[in-house]
Amino acid sequence: MDTASAPTTTTPPAPARSENPRKIGGILVRILIYLFLIAWAIVVIYPMAWTVMGSLRTDRELLFTPWGLPTHLHFENYLRAWKDAQIGQFFGNTLIVIIPSLFFTLLFSSMVAYVLARYEFRGRQFIFYLFLGGMMFPIILAMVPLYFIMEFLHIRNTFPGLSLVYVAFSFPFTVFFLYGFFRTLPRELMEAAIIDGASHTQTFFRVMLPLAQPGLVTAAIFNFLGQWNQFILPSALMDNTGLREGQTRSVLSQGLYYLQIKQQYTNDWSGMFAAVAIVMIPTLIVYIIFQNRIEQGLTVGALKG
Repeated sequence: MDTASAPTTTTPPAPARSENPRKIGGILVRILIYLFLIAWAIVVIYPMAWTVMGSLRTDRELLFTPWGLPTHLHFENYLRAWKDAQIGQFFGNTLIVIIPSLFFTLLFSSMVAYVLARYEFRGRQFIFYLFLGGMMFPIILAMVPLYFIMEFLHIRNTFPGLSLVYVAFSFPFTVFFLYGFFRTLPRELMEAAIIDGASHTQTFFRVMLPLAQPGLVTAAIFNFLGQWNQFILPSALMDNTGLREGQTRSVLSQGLYYLQIKQQYTNDWSGMFAAVAIVMIPTLIVYIIFQNRIEQGLTVGALKG
């Protein structure tokens, strides 16, 4: 019997029934994620939009139609908040404190992070874990000793003193954040620069630091947002004396708190809304301008860390 002529039977492939449920499940999950993101965006955006609209309304409209749109745009509320409520002076005081604080925070933190990431020496890991421990240290526990130390050094109630405190409390997070960037930078570039005759300082500032620019920008934005909205430290270390005389060393967070107390007597709610908008708008502008840099810095840090 010729076996070659025997009929061969082939089994048909099983139908892919599991693909359709998987596709439907993936679509449902994606829809739920989008719905959650839309709801979250509404929860975040609506209070800010309502604050801006309230800053352009009158006190009567805020009290009787709080959820309506303004009939006329009253930009004089911002002028009244800027001058009469001294928001302009609080704004300037905050910039005086934050600008040097950001500069020295990034400068010193990048130096420390670079040394910990690129050089091998005894105790390196211990020092790094000390910075990690500093991130978990509550600010409130340092208030009393910090107050007496600054009083002893005669830097309490001064802008340089508050900037120095901001640098100290921003130091652990910034070192930890930049550590991942410097850890993964190509070692060949550092070795090539040293072979060409560059010192360690020149290698850091001319070669390695520019490569860590995404991390520096992201760290600067996070520190700016945190220091701009800081309330505990300036409240404990800066006096509110001079508010009535127009000469104050308070920052914006203290100024808003003062205005909130003042509303019990003046009832200038439109001016209060304008002051809140003035404080809120710079942070929104910074985030909108550097949004791509923030995403790039976080992505690079996550991939390289």
